[in-house]
Amino acid sequence: MLNVHYSARRMSGTSNNNSHLIDPFEDQANDETFQNININQSISLQSLQAAATPQNFRPAYLPSGDRNRRLSLTYSQLDPYHNDFVDDDEEQDPFYSDSTELMRQVSNMSNFSEANLPLTSNAAYSNISNIKTETSMGIGTSRNIEEEGRTIYINKPQQNLQQKFLHNRISTAKYNFLTFFPKFLYEQFSKYANLFFLFTACIQQIKDVSPTNKYTTLGTLIVVLAATAFKEIMEDYKRHNSDSEVNKRICKSLKGSTFEGKEWNEVKVGDIIRVEGGEFFPADLILLSSSEPEGLCYIETSNLDGETNLKIKQAPTETSGLVSPAQIASLGGHIKSETPNNSLYTFDGVLVMNTADGPKQVPLDPMQMLLRGAQMRNTRWIYGIVIFTGHETKLMRNASATPIKRTSVEKMVNVQIIFLFCILLTMSIACSLGSLITSIKSGDKLSYLRLLATSSLPSQFGFNILTYLILFNNLIPISLIVTMEVVKFQQAALINSDLDMYYEKTDTPALCRTSSLVEELGQIEYIFSDKTGTLTCNEMEFRQCSIAGLAYSDQVEDAKKARVIDGVETGSYDFNQLKTHLNDHPTGNVINEFLTLLAVCHTVIPEQKDENPANVIYQASSPDEGALVKGALVLDYIFTTRRPKSVNIRVNGVDFEYEILNICEFNSTRKRMSTVVRTPDGKIKLYCKGADTVILERLSENNPFTEKTLLHLEEYATEGLRTLCIAMREISEEEYQNWSSVYEKASTTLTNRQEELDKAAEIIERDLFLLGATAIEDKLQEGVPETIHTLQQAGIKIWVLTGDRQETAINIGLSCKLIQEEMSLIIINEKTHGATKDFIEKKIKEFKNRTNPEAEPLALIIDGHSLGFALEKDLEKIFLDLATMCKAVVCCRVSPLQKALVVKLVKRHLKTILLAIGDGANDVSMIQAAHVGVGISGLEGMQAARSADVAISQFRYLKKLLLVHGAWSYHRLSKLILYSFYKNITLYMTQFWFTFNNGFSGQVIYESWTITYYNVLFTVLPPMVIGIFDQYVSARMLDRYPQMYMLGQKSEFFNVRSFWGWTVNAFFHSLVLYWVSTFIFSQDLVLADGQLAGHWFWGTTLYTAVLATVLGKAALITDLWTKYTYLAIPGSFIFWLVFIMAYGTIAPRLRFSEEYDGIVPKLFSSPVFYLTVLLIPTICLFRDYIWKYSKRMYKTRSYHIVQEIQKFNIPDYRPRMEQFQKAIRKVRAVQRLRRSRGFAFSQNESGQEAHLIRVYDTTVAKPKG
Repeated sequence: MLNVHYSARRMSGTSNNNSHLIDPFEDQANDETFQNININQSISLQSLQAAATPQNFRPAYLPSGDRNRRLSLTYSQLDPYHNDFVDDDEEQDPFYSDSTELMRQVSNMSNFSEANLPLTSNAAYSNISNIKTETSMGIGTSRNIEEEGRTIYINKPQQNLQQKFLHNRISTAKYNFLTFFPKFLYEQFSKYANLFFLFTACIQQIKDVSPTNKYTTLGTLIVVLAATAFKEIMEDYKRHNSDSEVNKRICKSLKGSTFEGKEWNEVKVGDIIRVEGGEFFPADLILLSSSEPEGLCYIETSNLDGETNLKIKQAPTETSGLVSPAQIASLGGHIKSETPNNSLYTFDGVLVMNTADGPKQVPLDPMQMLLRGAQMRNTRWIYGIVIFTGHETKLMRNASATPIKRTSVEKMVNVQIIFLFCILLTMSIACSLGSLITSIKSGDKLSYLRLLATSSLPSQFGFNILTYLILFNNLIPISLIVTMEVVKFQQAALINSDLDMYYEKTDTPALCRTSSLVEELGQIEYIFSDKTGTLTCNEMEFRQCSIAGLAYSDQVEDAKKARVIDGVETGSYDFNQLKTHLNDHPTGNVINEFLTLLAVCHTVIPEQKDENPANVIYQASSPDEGALVKGALVLDYIFTTRRPKSVNIRVNGVDFEYEILNICEFNSTRKRMSTVVRTPDGKIKLYCKGADTVILERLSENNPFTEKTLLHLEEYATEGLRTLCIAMREISEEEYQNWSSVYEKASTTLTNRQEELDKAAEIIERDLFLLGATAIEDKLQEGVPETIHTLQQAGIKIWVLTGDRQETAINIGLSCKLIQEEMSLIIINEKTHGATKDFIEKKIKEFKNRTNPEAEPLALIIDGHSLGFALEKDLEKIFLDLATMCKAVVCCRVSPLQKALVVKLVKRHLKTILLAIGDGANDVSMIQAAHVGVGISGLEGMQAARSADVAISQFRYLKKLLLVHGAWSYHRLSKLILYSFYKNITLYMTQFWFTFNNGFSGQVIYESWTITYYNVLFTVLPPMVIGIFDQYVSARMLDRYPQMYMLGQKSEFFNVRSFWGWTVNAFFHSLVLYWVSTFIFSQDLVLADGQLAGHWFWGTTLYTAVLATVLGKAALITDLWTKYTYLAIPGSFIFWLVFIMAYGTIAPRLRFSEEYDGIVPKLFSSPVFYLTVLLIPTICLFRDYIWKYSKRMYKTRSYHIVQEIQKFNIPDYRPRMEQFQKAIRKVRAVQRLRRSRGFAFSQNESGQEAHLIRVYDTTVAKPKG
């Protein structure tokens, strides 16, 4: 047990009653809690660790010699919500900006998927009432690992097998052998069309009810379902293949005293795994030892939380010395671990080691946890023991099951089918009533119709309704579903084969995994994007610097090259010239100090690759730090060695040793980092780097380079570069000794340590001399700014949801043109619920009555802490109102769950189509929550790509995916659906009109199998070809005029009005076809041989006329004629003529379709047949042609104009205007940055850097493991 001294600090926790949550920022609640606590009570170490949060909140690392000191830590040092960088009396802002509520989320939620969670995690917490919880600091009921956890035996595989832990195979597929049929059938019969046809097929089996063959609908339905099932199986097969690739990756597992290769799916709980640098962890591991001193290792968690900063993990001291296979194989004991849960930032466990003195307990916490999905960096190897596998890993616990998504077009089709069914039912009832009335009035005169065959009139009435339902059932096209599925599958294939979206560097084409959503790509209104790896490349490069007022760059354009004008140096020098200036320029001493600072002032650890001193691998927890040190290396200031108390740099082949006296670490409050060093000549110097806003106010008076440096900073910032100011001062020995005692006292205090360290740093960080500034490029993916600009022109609003800090996110937003120079920034960084509410309401009131919103665009920036409050039920609507006023929204420091909650918020309140795009496992929940999920593939993390509906390898491909393929797919599917309903209504409404002439007997006009062939053979190709190949404008035009995309957002091509317009037109065409043909055949038709033509002659003629009309309509609506179009439209009509000649001759002889017996010679020898087939379609389509002409001429729409531009190849003179606008934007950028300059620096804030670099000695050989 551990006695802990409690200081009166803010804290969080839960009472014994889980329904009451204590806010860590409400003093009153905490005071009440403290009254019930015995300050001297004993609390288990496990209880304290159970509240483990991100490493930023962990107590500072203590060396092995100070283990006893860890037992006397005050409560403030263990409080996960305490921010050591903020004064006690100030409101605290946790570095990891998960909302307070999210941090309190219960860790064991194994029975809940993310899709089942309510909008806020507070609600989620209160809904899970049966789960035992624990307080953040052990107040309340502590989880008992002995009872609830699992025991993993070390180097005893048989004992672990007996516990039947879950295997390590993962599956992101939609189906498996057991779930395919129930899931597939549920999904298919949730479509009302399929449900209707199933009903029709069933009633067709009733004897003497169906006027058609009883297998026609059933057979067609089976074919439709089989085709759809084939498509689903093929798509899911690709998912299974992707899973198989992951499951068959090779890792090294301990067997005996050697490590052998093993597939990931064969890894079991209790296995000891060796992971090499750059590899992903195959399961959740506990770190036992590593190649680095003190068992340290670096991991990258961008695939989990989106952060590119390397995280530091540390093995227990007791196992960190086991650095060979033989040593690790000798380890004995067991691990008592918590049960699998979805909390990424907590872990509770105990390692019980077998020692000569008996079992020894070693506490385990998140510092030892290596999660599946993370990647090892800058560490040669580690040994780890598997704790959780497969779907019990924390990564997979955060992934929800692949959702079944349905498009807005499909939903609308479902609704219209209901209306059509109502019309169909009304028609059936009307016809049944007509039959009933005819039976009563004229039944005795029409005995041949057997109208009175049933003794009960109500029974006859009911059976007649069923008969007419069967007769008219194809008003709802059964072929529509399978046609849509085939067309979508082909549209997906076109996306997959588009070479414009093929990334040659990684040999990665686009991959549409879910073809059923292709039309949604043409209606997107909101894009939710991750930043790291999606917009950026995850690469930092040292591009430019300003030293002593002179600008230097790695590459200089001819127009920007340095020159002397009126005795003043202007322009930029290249880095080669910088090296020359070092020796022969008056600023040489400043350059030397500048480069020395870059090589010395940091927490980077070097690793020599070979004997060549230039071949150094730098282990940096911050990508910015790594870029600066690499920049110094390029300029021949090579950082080579780190020892506990010194560093070595090599300048022009000469080694210099700098003694590291003190390090004042970076944090978000200080926005700077300083190192006090003793130079080789014995002088003491302070090297400082940080944001310009904090460095400039600490400069001494009369700094000669300030103004020029500020000009360079403005220039760098307009180019979207990440800037830092570089400064120094020389310190006397006496001053240093006085300050050193202050610093030492601050570093050993147990109360407000970080605050005292900050105060000590303030004393020494003054009167600085400005050396210059650096400019680092957080390299954007190619084409990102242009893509975002084009998408915004297309009416799409883009929200960036990132785990990075606010300054970084704003910087990237500016560089990628998401945040434009003319935008006013609304920044929400509130600490309380009330303050957040007041701020949002104030801003809504301020901007609600803007006279010209387009001329005053807004951008909203909100951090994760404030977002947690904004997502509460009482604030979500006003937050959304404010966000929708803005042209761009950036959410910083958000968790994976918050990303999904933001998407769900917009999805629930706005009737718009949403797209989410990301590249990491932390983006999966967001991707699955959106209507369409796009994953970035071709990078190291493939979790997002595997879970997404569409995978692309570069963000820039989103432009063509949406503006071209999306717009085409939506337009094509709209035409396909409307045309499919039209052609069926046109044919089957003639049956309805015929009932008024056949005494409501249920007699059909057409032969029953010919009716079935109508959808299957004769009209199947036109909608399919339109759906696959039609283009209302070319890809070039869609790219040139992105505003055309708004047609899809407004549902211009498929809406209720257009649907019923086509339906009414189909009713009109059926009316003309039926009554004109009836007029022609009113007295029957006397043929040349003196015989009467008869019913089937008329029916076949009418069928041919209907076919000619609907095929003519297809020709009228086709925008692009290809060889396939000619094959589909004229070809289908020719095929019908050939078919009826062959089928009408052969089938009757086989006692099949005997209605056609002898009809073919009569049909094709009659001029009336040809006249009818030419006349009636012309009458029908003439009205359509006039309507189309009037719309184009007098009700012109935007795409009509673009079609004319395309047809006549009219040139576009807009590039000149764009160049002018670009110049205007640059001027505005400079004006903005003069008002408010920012910085970006992604240094780790763990508070451990100063100690960790003290344990490294790169001159000592590392174990090979």
